Amino acid sequence: MWARRALTLPVLLLIASSWLVLLPVTLAAAAVADLVRGGPWPVLRCAAYLTLYLVSEVVGVLGAFALWLGSGVWAGAARAPYLRRNTALQAAWATVLYRGAERLFALRTVVEGDDAILPGPILVFIRHVSQADTLLPVVYLTRRHGFALRFVLKSELLWDPCLDIVGHRLPNVFVQRGSGEGPREIAAVRRLMDDLGPRDGVVIYPEGTRFTPGKRLRALAKLAAHTTPDLLARATRLTRVLPPHVGGPLGLLENNHGTDVILCAHTGFEAAGSPADLLGGALVGRTVRVRFWRIPHAEIPTSPEARATWLYAQWQRIDDWLNEVYPLSG
Repeated sequence: MWARRALTLPVLLLIASSWLVLLPVTLAAAAVADLVRGGPWPVLRCAAYLTLYLVSEVVGVLGAFALWLGSGVWAGAARAPYLRRNTALQAAWATVLYRGAERLFALRTVVEGDDAILPGPILVFIRHVSQADTLLPVVYLTRRHGFALRFVLKSELLWDPCLDIVGHRLPNVFVQRGSGEGPREIAAVRRLMDDLGPRDGVVIYPEGTRFTPGKRLRALAKLAAHTTPDLLARATRLTRVLPPHVGGPLGLLENNHGTDVILCAHTGFEAAGSPADLLGGALVGRTVRVRFWRIPHAEIPTSPEARATWLYAQWQRIDDWLNEVYPLSG
């Protein structure tokens, strides 16, 4: 961890300072590129958002250091207020980035099912299609409803200094795909359900990675050799989402003693799937639709096999909703 931070923190400061020094030239060049290409100024918008991101990163790191310095935890002070302030810092950071994206890319966010979120505690299963959707739970569950969230996240995100520093202070689990530590990591994921309070929640992305048609085909090929015919048939029917991994979600459900599940579907961030998409203007003017459903704990099966089938049924529900609100052309 410290070796990683010894690299990422100086690199962040170097990139941010260099970017800000060159910002007038960069913005002018971006404007010229957009004038030549035409369109809704996508390169200029991306340059402006990168500026917001870098500034937010630096401010977030400095804020995290100030919280640590003023908290007294290094001298044995109580950790609960310290954790609440880090949760607030995380919410502010994510909200600035999300609302900034809305303004800079002329996005409109429509949320349905917000009344299903309360009361807590909650266990949230969310679709994954872009890095942008990692901000959604913080903006709409923490910032709006005051939930302190515990995340299951991929370890690659630790190269983001803010996520690394604050993410390690809060009760999150960072999993390393293909590490061979599946049982140990699932045990750590299960423990996230321990001692949940009325304003606590656990968030997991069961697909494990961002959806693309190519990843879907590879996932189906892998499942063909490792799952039951029933689950394979269910996975094949999913066209807009990846088949969910069952290890982490079933581990959470096994250690779930009364918490309802919140299902979160969304669409609109598909246009932010790659830098080429962003620079081409695919995200500009999009409507992001977010839908929450609540599944009472009493409706969740008790056996592992039935829970796996139930999880696939929930992902089919998301897939059906996507096809309803945003049908694919052709």
